[in-house]
Amino acid sequence: MIKKFTEWLKRDDKVFAEGMCFSKMFIIFVIGCFIGVLHENILGCIKHFIKYHEFFWPSHKGVIYGPFNPLYGAGIAFIIYILGKKKTHPIKTILYGALLGGAIEYVISYLMELVLGVASWDYSNYFLNINGRTTIPYMIFWGLASALLVHVIYPFLSKFIEKIPSKIGKPLVVFLVIFMTLNMFISFTALGRATLRNYGYEPFTFLGEFYDLVYPDEYLKTIYTNMKFVK
Repeated sequence: MIKKFTEWLKRDDKVFAEGMCFSKMFIIFVIGCFIGVLHENILGCIKHFIKYHEFFWPSHKGVIYGPFNPLYGAGIAFIIYILGKKKTHPIKTILYGALLGGAIEYVISYLMELVLGVASWDYSNYFLNINGRTTIPYMIFWGLASALLVHVIYPFLSKFIEKIPSKIGKPLVVFLVIFMTLNMFISFTALGRATLRNYGYEPFTFLGEFYDLVYPDEYLKTIYTNMKFVK
């Protein structure tokens, strides 16, 4: 069985996800979603241990299902796509990456507050913050991370993705697109319904009733631990 599967893969001579195509960038987006959560959780765990001298694994997910944060995924994929198209000096990559990363964080924070009525982060008490939506030190981090992404990680990751057999890669991308699209739709609409509940609105449709039953505020707060409703 394994031998037949191996032979079937060997007959696949097509290069999967060549160049900066949609398939490659979406896989990078999903990887970025996961790495972002892992990064936030590790930092949160370290901070909690230093402060309370006990182990605690926090939740910094951006969606209900799976350890994914679309903010990081979108930021990483966008930065690689914009800055990785042509070779630039690492210093320029740091500068452009800082501006792009800060802009992404600022815009998403604003849109979440405007559309969903929630704030998942507030840097108002942080050093050199910009309207509480991002900070200069975080922008510097985005810049350094961008240089690492574009000049070190992406070339390796690109070659690795292209080596995936096309017969596996294509259905994998279809699955990931469907899963992440539904996941983000459910997550964001659940947050939207939570905002309406917070304002005292009863559900308009059966979908709102379903969300009130399956995704109540108590459940959402276990996922979006930093979430605050904005009046």
